[in-house]
Amino acid sequence: MPLSRRQVAVAAVASVPLAFSVTGTAQAGGRRNRTLYIAGDSTAAQKYANAAPETGWGMALPFFLRKELVVANHAVNGRSSKSFVDEGRLEVILSAIRPGDFLLIQFGHNDEKAEDPTRYTEPWTTYQDHLRMYVEGARARGARPVLATSVERRRFDAGGKALPTHGEYPAAMRALAAEERVALLDAQALSLALWQELGIEETKKYFNWTATEQDNTHFNPPGAIAVARLVARELLRTRVLGPRDVRRLDEPIPESWITWPQAAA
Repeated sequence: MPLSRRQVAVAAVASVPLAFSVTGTAQAGGRRNRTLYIAGDSTAAQKYANAAPETGWGMALPFFLRKELVVANHAVNGRSSKSFVDEGRLEVILSAIRPGDFLLIQFGHNDEKAEDPTRYTEPWTTYQDHLRMYVEGARARGARPVLATSVERRRFDAGGKALPTHGEYPAAMRALAAEERVALLDAQALSLALWQELGIEETKKYFNWTATEQDNTHFNPPGAIAVARLVARELLRTRVLGPRDVRRLDEPIPESWITWPQAAA
């Protein structure tokens, strides 16, 4: 059932103490910390105890950023660039974002669902139109927008070649990023290359494959950590962040660092 804008706002505000409790809100001397907001879908979203071991890559991203750079993960399961806006979720972010902050935007998985008019967007028209809302909204508030192509699903052909699954959406985002001069994190191309390197069997260790589920879209802790590492490296490569903003890019991250809090009642 769609949420009202007031319900979305209340839920978002309720989640802020969890996000800020780990990293704090101000540096010594009173200077405000910058915040990196994530707007996206289930591949990035915070997961809770009832979903474990499913893990969004946004849960692992803070491990690769310095402690003073706050991550505010607003990604939500099942959302597209359109439904995220229609439910008022972008409005919640834009009401909180400040000059010097970042808005990392990853949509595509659910934009592809042509059978659902509440989520579907067409790559070269309505998808780009909605992405511009995020870009323009961030810039109007002095924040920096960052576009990220959708991370790839786990799909191989009979010969073991990793297959792209997102159609024209990554190309449409790349074109928009060039047109609008927005930094682009090409998570689609990088993750596809990683799945190819790992191969059919090894990639199962990165996705939410359990005794009862074979999920080729969502990640477990190793997968979320691997994708978050790709994202952090791209943030550095594109100079969105500087060398002092990132850490542990080449270090192993223990799976035990991933935790799943209880969902709010």
